[in-house]
Amino acid sequence: MPGIRDHLSNHRARLRERPLADFVYRVGVAVVGLTVLLVGIAAIPYPGPGWAIVFLGLAILASEFYWAQRTLRFTRDRYNTAMWWLRRQPWWVQALGAVLTGAVVVGTLWLFGAINWAAGLLGLQHPMLRSPIGLGA
Repeated sequence: MPGIRDHLSNHRARLRERPLADFVYRVGVAVVGLTVLLVGIAAIPYPGPGWAIVFLGLAILASEFYWAQRTLRFTRDRYNTAMWWLRRQPWWVQALGAVLTGAVVVGTLWLFGAINWAAGLLGLQHPMLRSPIGLGA
């Protein structure tokens, strides 16, 4: 892979020589990186790759911004510390974490109207299932 890395490095160096192209490239990286990061943050409480998407978004941003490199390193260290701590806990603490995660998932699905929508598909409508902020109606 050294050939690809060298090619990309040379391409980036050529962009840096042209201020407008460099600016446009950095804005593009910022837009893509922030979009991926926000999607990842929104996906954290749900089953799946939420944290992986967060790290991917930060890695995209870190390719151009020093603050993102520091943030990526800090976030990865804190995530690893939290996961290491959780693995050392008794089963009931881990189960409580799973229950709280499930509550966050159900709460956000209710808030965004997904539960009411799914209940409507099954003909199980009830006023308590409606989103309090009027989404999913």
